[in-house]
Amino acid sequence: MNRIKISLMITCLLGLVACSSTQSLQEYYVDNSSNPNFLTVDIPVGILDIEKADLKTEEREALDSLDKLNILAFKKSDANGAEYEVERTKIKAILKNSKFTELMRMNTEYGKATIKYMGDDDAIDEVIIYGDSKEKGFIVVRVLGDDMNPAHLVQFIKALEKSNYKGEGLGELGEFLRG
Repeated sequence: MNRIKISLMITCLLGLVACSSTQSLQEYYVDNSSNPNFLTVDIPVGILDIEKADLKTEEREALDSLDKLNILAFKKSDANGAEYEVERTKIKAILKNSKFTELMRMNTEYGKATIKYMGDDDAIDEVIIYGDSKEKGFIVVRVLGDDMNPAHLVQFIKALEKSNYKGEGLGELGEFLRG
């Protein structure tokens, strides 16, 4: 009889844990990838044409630690303003999860942005860049890699500046970011 009670309690606890967990960022990406209000782009680091650039050792190490960028953007219009608010609330709730550590916040002429990461301080697994604008919508960029270092982000940006990458392969997302 005790085994049955213990089994029932364990089953109930597992059920509660499974039901109470919030949606992960990856699940959010997958759930919205076919939504017409969202633009999605996966960019392998190789497409950025950085290999041909004259890179310093630190910039090369930064590049080697990165795998790809996953981009999800909600393009706001007059017709989807209510859905924008719902989706913005959902993504902000996901990013409030304690597994994400805030690196910095910014206010720009385009809107507000937050950079967070997941992993250890010296071995980051994922960097999340979130930005929103009440006029345009919001964008979430997941920078995925292996044992990234926060300093690698700065080096990656320097390497990107040296590359010949002009936004090829971004399609609608390039238009979204420009206008």
